[in-house]
Amino acid sequence: MRKLSLSIIIGLLVIITSGCSSIKVTSDMDKNVDFSQISTFEYYGWAKDSDEILNRFDKERIEEAFGNEFSKRGMNLVKSDADVTVALYIVTEQKTKKSSTTTGMGGGYSGYGYGGRYGYGPGWGYGNGMSSTTYSEYEYEVGTLVVSVFDTKKEVLIWTSVGKDTIEKDPKDRDKSIPKAVKAIMEKYPIKPLN
Repeated sequence: MRKLSLSIIIGLLVIITSGCSSIKVTSDMDKNVDFSQISTFEYYGWAKDSDEILNRFDKERIEEAFGNEFSKRGMNLVKSDADVTVALYIVTEQKTKKSSTTTGMGGGYSGYGYGGRYGYGPGWGYGNGMSSTTYSEYEYEVGTLVVSVFDTKKEVLIWTSVGKDTIEKDPKDRDKSIPKAVKAIMEKYPIKPLN
């Protein structure tokens, strides 16, 4: 199942929608599965590339967040012989955002009227203005987190969800942002939270 799950997960990365201002989620499922009959889950482990990207603390944050979400749906974490096996995979990419701001002043048409602009003659004219444009760019990191749920006995994928968002640099922020991201990724799971 290890080879099967990794190839399926990598294949799913192709269908991810892009975006960085808020988490973007896509999901898919086997409609022939009765998810209400699933009561236990176990973790498959992290793919090799994910181990190189994540530190121990972030892996624990992510696993705990998914554990809480599955638990809210009446599923218990076990070490082996679970109904389903949950595989987690993450990739990151550096991105650069460019922006420009233009400011201007002066110039334009002054009206026509009796007495002119200075009290005599026509009051029309055109003056040149000034403008300046400021360009700026900054780098940020986007993370893509994939969760795939497999029927343990049949070794087939039954549900998957993919979330993509900007990664928080401060670990204190990740304590809050990871559970929020995982909650968004789990929103389309066929069983809604029981409490």
